[in-house]
Amino acid sequence: MELNKIDPKFNSKLNPRIGLITLASDFRIEKDFNNVIYDKDIDLFCNRIHCYNPLTNETLKKMADDITDVTKEILPDQKLDCVAYGCTSGTIAAGYESIFEKVNKAKPNTKVSTPITAAIKGMNKMGIKQISIFTPYTSEINDSVCGYFEKENFKVNDLSYFDIASDLDIGKVDPNHLFEVLKKIDLSKSDALFISCTALPVLSLIDDLEKELDKPVISSNQALIWDSLNQINSNYVVEGYGRLFKS
Repeated sequence: MELNKIDPKFNSKLNPRIGLITLASDFRIEKDFNNVIYDKDIDLFCNRIHCYNPLTNETLKKMADDITDVTKEILPDQKLDCVAYGCTSGTIAAGYESIFEKVNKAKPNTKVSTPITAAIKGMNKMGIKQISIFTPYTSEINDSVCGYFEKENFKVNDLSYFDIASDLDIGKVDPNHLFEVLKKIDLSKSDALFISCTALPVLSLIDDLEKELDKPVISSNQALIWDSLNQINSNYVVEGYGRLFKS
């Protein structure tokens, strides 16, 4: 048998890399990321983190203990440009600085985005001061979400919620029902509507919701994707997912 050794040629230029940490029980967030970055020169790599149900501030904080190990397993020993931590209430419970440190312990010099910090950035850029909030959460988590925005100097005018304790059940919410619920929220005193939770199937609804409500609508996944693209210095135009991407 004749053997032929051929020299390989490697890519000299790599696409920007986003590492996504998603809850083990989340049905939605990977779909939303892929829908936005489809056909763009951006690479998305995911790993899942153990989620404890029911969702409480204590279990959400406990979940963050695994961030370093989960991050290490996203392209081991390879550089990531940005890590997106896919949990809104989990960021509030654990604290952004703690999440940043845990990610960078595994991947030094990596930018970190989270849904709630991304939403704050987006709202500040859009000049939003007063908000209405919708969540699928129980009262304990709702109090934390509202308190976070108030500490960031936003006025929370009203809160609507489903009172769901399990992340698995949040992912099973009917999008058509969700749209009907959201379009009825009174935003007359608010500059925008914030919809919390990466598991809710809301990203594809945002364009139509903004037409119905005539106000900006910001969701957890939308904000996280928007900020992650900014972190990797993406110049792609994103259409069909709300005013935030045009800001």
